[in-house]
Amino acid sequence: MITLILLALSNKRNITKKLIFKSLILGLIMSSIISTSLLPQGVSAISLAIPMSVVESFSLVKNGKLTVCKIDPESYEVIKKVKMTITAYTSTPDQTDDSPFITASNKQVADGIIANNMLPFGTKVRIPELYGDKIFVVEDRMHSRKGLYHADIWMEDLQDAKNFGAKTAYIEVLES
Repeated sequence: MITLILLALSNKRNITKKLIFKSLILGLIMSSIISTSLLPQGVSAISLAIPMSVVESFSLVKNGKLTVCKIDPESYEVIKKVKMTITAYTSTPDQTDDSPFITASNKQVADGIIANNMLPFGTKVRIPELYGDKIFVVEDRMHSRKGLYHADIWMEDLQDAKNFGAKTAYIEVLES
């Protein structure tokens, strides 16, 4: 890249300012792509000293594919809002099946998992009335008698789940 700049400056007759500018931009893009493919997944744009104007579309290589990464959880676009009954459950055999720590999508239970029968696995949702900007991911299902407009939040503690009770709130379905 430096060689290209020096060549351009020393040979002003043949290379215009426009070409120099295009070469600089291409060099920056290529170095960004090369460096992000060599860095571990999850490196933030800020730690790489990338200008804030580029942060919105900062890319990482995930599973061999170039992926746009959302830096700010508030930047997710709301696709739709759905009014649902919200309850809570824990990993006890009477509230789950015979593998209480594995979700219907074969994931280990964890904070932020939500069960729902309407939304596909991996769908990100927020419940702003109850949890603000916290993002939940649909990874589990409920008994069919609960219907489509019921969501069940996984909680580690049984007493916390009981204290949560049943609430009615709007779920924001977020872009994937």
